Amino acid sequence: MLLTWFLLVAIMLAAYVVLDGFDLGVGVLHLFLARTEEERTILIRTIGPVWDGNEVWLLAGGGTLYFAFPLLYASGFSGFYLPLMMVLWLLILRGIGIELRMHLDTPVWRGLFNGCFGISSLLLTVFYGAALGNVIRGVPLQRHGYFFLPLWTDWKVGPNPGILDWYTVIAGLLAAIALALHGANYAALKTTGELNRRARLAAARLWPALVAVTALSLAATLFIRPDLLDNYQRLPVLYAIPALVAGSLFGAWRLGRNGRERAAFLCSSAYLALMLAGAAAAVYPNLLLSATDPSLNITVFNAHSGEHSLAVGLIWWSFGMALAAGYFVFVYRMFRGKIAGKLDGHGY
Repeated sequence: MLLTWFLLVAIMLAAYVVLDGFDLGVGVLHLFLARTEEERTILIRTIGPVWDGNEVWLLAGGGTLYFAFPLLYASGFSGFYLPLMMVLWLLILRGIGIELRMHLDTPVWRGLFNGCFGISSLLLTVFYGAALGNVIRGVPLQRHGYFFLPLWTDWKVGPNPGILDWYTVIAGLLAAIALALHGANYAALKTTGELNRRARLAAARLWPALVAVTALSLAATLFIRPDLLDNYQRLPVLYAIPALVAGSLFGAWRLGRNGRERAAFLCSSAYLALMLAGAAAAVYPNLLLSATDPSLNITVFNAHSGEHSLAVGLIWWSFGMALAAGYFVFVYRMFRGKIAGKLDGHGY
């Protein structure tokens, strides 16, 4: 039951990263890919029907985490209070940027909210990557299960780290590049003409950077946390995950180069999901690692709810996720195809 809930939380977070990841990537790139206000509006229309629905997976993942592993939820929200508030404000600003930009047809108004949307999307990608870096690196957990992290200290990985250090900056850079490439593949899938060409070109230019930063992040992770290979050594079949990561990276490049936009997008989706799967396989059964004492780690064994609650909750979770999955299938089928044609006077 504990492994089941660990996998469910991991799957929901992976779903959020893959689905909202292309929204964020489009947000990062829309200021650079588009040359006119009409092209910017077309890029936003590619995510318009789905962006807020994609964020449901973040809320559902947080709710599932609270239900299944309440100690982790309490500890994480106390120690990461500052960055969580920053993420909340960035999510708000991103939503405002999308929803308010068309209310006035003036360059200053639209420029303000275009910038709001683009900058908040970029900062969110960096913060999400740094958050995962903190989980892998470890935090200064105390015996009561809580901790505090300043935004930064001396930028070193050690017993008293900050939220940002050289390792989490690498993780944030990796997330920013990976989600930007994912967004470029999605934009290529949903647009035509010159905008499509620029999106494909952006994906091609981001690909070498993603390969380099992926290799750098793997080396950095093994340097600071060589014990993360323990699960792989106990269960060698897990080494298939990094092999599949390499395959998905190669596929994203080759298929994108050949103009197979849907397949390239699926490969970048697989890359994101497999990277998270590799991290989950490495840390299990830990949920949050201590930077000083492994005996203080928060694990599935010391953070879970009661057995009866988990068993009953699995039934209700299944109903809820079935409804959510049905909704997403309906929405994505309704809005399948490319965005093309002239916009009306309201920008739609």
